[in-house]
Amino acid sequence: MENEKINVLLVDDDVDLCALLSEFLEGDGFSVHAIHSGEEAVNTLLKSNQYDTVVLDIMMPGMSGLDVLRAVRAEKKTPILMLTGRGDDIDRIVGLEMGADDYLPKPCNPRELGARIRAIIRRTQQLKAPATVITELHGISLDIGARTASVKGRPITLTGAEFNALCLLMERAGQTISKQEMTQEVLSRPLEAYDRAMDVHISRIRQKLSAVGVNNVIKSIRKVGYQMLTSPQS
Repeated sequence: MENEKINVLLVDDDVDLCALLSEFLEGDGFSVHAIHSGEEAVNTLLKSNQYDTVVLDIMMPGMSGLDVLRAVRAEKKTPILMLTGRGDDIDRIVGLEMGADDYLPKPCNPRELGARIRAIIRRTQQLKAPATVITELHGISLDIGARTASVKGRPITLTGAEFNALCLLMERAGQTISKQEMTQEVLSRPLEAYDRAMDVHISRIRQKLSAVGVNNVIKSIRKVGYQMLTSPQS
């Protein structure tokens, strides 16, 4: 998308903040559409495929950001970046568990928001990826070009962050990958203090693999990171 504008849907009930962020992002080359209610956001997203990513405030009156996330994730894989209160650790974890790709605390620096959006786009779309590269292990098959996953022919749905995390683990099976490196590679940002994003993404991957009969293939290495085992643990 180097020569195309990234279409961003900004969802926040704070009209003044939306205007500020929209002005900066548009000046930075993005195309921004701002919406100020959860209900309108759901209606818009379920009817349209024009947005490359969604910036979603969690704390909104009426239909909250988590409600929006739940409704949209049931139908769409559009990358979603949550805006959360600086101390709202529970909301961040719940949002990630529900399928958000990443989060950014409010008040946020507009420049960092722009960088996070570009990072999400880079890792979820990867338009230059070869169309037929397949990675396979434990019956798990990843089509790198199409960004699809299956287990013994049965499709599983992964978010962009989950797909990249599983791909990294499979490509480096048998090696321990630190949380710092995984966060940088998968989320395109440094690991932050008390950062649970990667832990939640790995937990969701395990749940989705377990649902199709693949268990005990991703090992947690205490205080270090994660490893995809070459043989499942009993």
